[in-house]
Amino acid sequence: LCSARCGLALVLHVSLFVAYALRVSLSIAIVAMTNGSHPHSWSGSAPRGSYPGFSQDVSGKQMQITERRFPGSAPVYNWSAETQGIILSSFFYGYGLTQALGGYCSGLFGGKPVLGSGLLLSSVLTLLVPRAAELGMSFLIGLQVLLGLAEGVIFPAQYTLWAKWAPPLERSRLMNIADAGCTFGTFFALLVAGIICQSLGWPFVFYIFGGVGCAWCLCWFLLVYEDPAHHPWINAGEQEYIVSLLAHQGSSHGCSLPLVAMAKSLPLWAITIACFCTDWLFYMLLTSMPMFMSNVLHFDLRENGLLSSLPYIGNGLGHILAGLLADFLLARRVLGTAAIRKLFSALGMLLPAVFLVAVPYLGCSSTVVVVLLTLALTIISMTGAGININHIDIAPRYAGFLLGITNTFGIVAGIIAPTAVGLLVSQDLRTGWRNAFFVSAALNLFGLIFYIAFGSGTIQDWAREDTAV
Repeated sequence: LCSARCGLALVLHVSLFVAYALRVSLSIAIVAMTNGSHPHSWSGSAPRGSYPGFSQDVSGKQMQITERRFPGSAPVYNWSAETQGIILSSFFYGYGLTQALGGYCSGLFGGKPVLGSGLLLSSVLTLLVPRAAELGMSFLIGLQVLLGLAEGVIFPAQYTLWAKWAPPLERSRLMNIADAGCTFGTFFALLVAGIICQSLGWPFVFYIFGGVGCAWCLCWFLLVYEDPAHHPWINAGEQEYIVSLLAHQGSSHGCSLPLVAMAKSLPLWAITIACFCTDWLFYMLLTSMPMFMSNVLHFDLRENGLLSSLPYIGNGLGHILAGLLADFLLARRVLGTAAIRKLFSALGMLLPAVFLVAVPYLGCSSTVVVVLLTLALTIISMTGAGININHIDIAPRYAGFLLGITNTFGIVAGIIAPTAVGLLVSQDLRTGWRNAFFVSAALNLFGLIFYIAFGSGTIQDWAREDTAV
C-alpha cells in the first residue's frame, strides 16, 4: 500500500475523479442556469419553459438572450430543451476526436505531460463556462467542444503510464482502483453541485470545480513520474521488481505505428467490438433508463435520491473488487491471463444483458427494476478486469493509442444507442422498450462471443519492439 505504484493508482484515482466532476458539472448546473432567477429558488426540477424577463430573437441564426439580474443572483437563460441538448452533447464532438491522438502523443512524449496538460486545460476551460454563457450559446458550445478535446487525451495517457508502471499480476487492481475515480467523481459532483447552486449560485460550481482542478494539476506534476527509472523516491527493490517484470515489453513507440498489422489483428478487433457492444449497453442504461422509469413505471428518481445514487456507488466499488479478484486468480495461477480477461468480460457483459431482458417481464414493480438496473451497472464494471485493460496485455507499447481507438468506437456507441432507443420507443412505448432491451442484450451477446473466440492475453508479434515498424 505504501509502494510508488499504489501511490500512482491513488493519484490517478483523484485525477479521474476531478476530470469526471469537471465533465458532468454543466449537465447538473444547467438546471439552475435555465430555471429560476435566484439560486435559492432552484429545486432540482427539470428545466421549464420561458421565464419572465427573457426574450428570444428567433429571426437571426443565433439566439439572443435578455437576462434579468437581481442583487447577488446569477443570470438565468431561456434555453429550450433542444438547445440544452445541443450544448451538452457538444462535449462529445471534441471528446471523440482526441482519443487516438492522445494515445499517440502520450506514446511519443509520455503519459505524464499529456494527461497533466489535458486536465489543466479542462480545469481552466471550466472556469470560463460562466463567461462563455454570458457571451452566448455559440460561445458555450465552442467551449464545450474544447473541453471535450482536452479531456479526450486523459484516458489514453493513463494507459501509457500503466504500461510502464503496472506489473502483469497487479494490472487489474491498480488500473481499476484508478478507474473507480470516474464513477465516484460523477457521484460526488451530482451530490455537491446541487448544493452549490442552491447556496452560492450556479457559476460557483464552475469556479470551485475548476479551481480545485487547477490546484490538483500542481500536485500531479509534482507527484507523478513517467516511469520507475525516473522516480527519485522509489524503493530500489520496487524499482527493480517493476523494471524486471516489464523488460520484455520494450520501450514506448516512436513516430511510426504498425497500422496495417493493427488493422489485421483479430485480438484487437475482439477488444474493439466487445467495447462497442458493452458501451452500447452501458450508455443505454445511464441515459435512457431514467426515461423508462419515468414514462413506463412512473417512478420519480429525484424523490428517491438513495436509489438513484446506488448504480454509481455499485459501479465504483465493482471496479475495485473486480480488479482485486482478477489479480488474486492470476497470482494463484487458477487461470491464465486470456482466460481471466474472458471470464470477467463474460460476467460483465452476459449478466447485465440477462437482467435487461428480464426487465420488460417484471410488470410495474419499480423497486425490483431499480435493483436489477443497479446490479447491471455494478456487474458491468467487471469488464474493467477484462476487455477494458486487455490492450496492455496484447500491446503494452501501444496501449494508449489502442485505448484511444477502442474508446472512439465506444463513444460512437454512446451516441447511437440513445438515438436507437428513441426511434424504437416512438413507435410503441412498451413494445419499443422491450425491443430496445433485446437489441442491447443481443449486441452484448454477439460482442462476448466474438471476444471469447478471438481475444488473447499475450503480446502480439506486431507489438514487439524488434518487429515493430
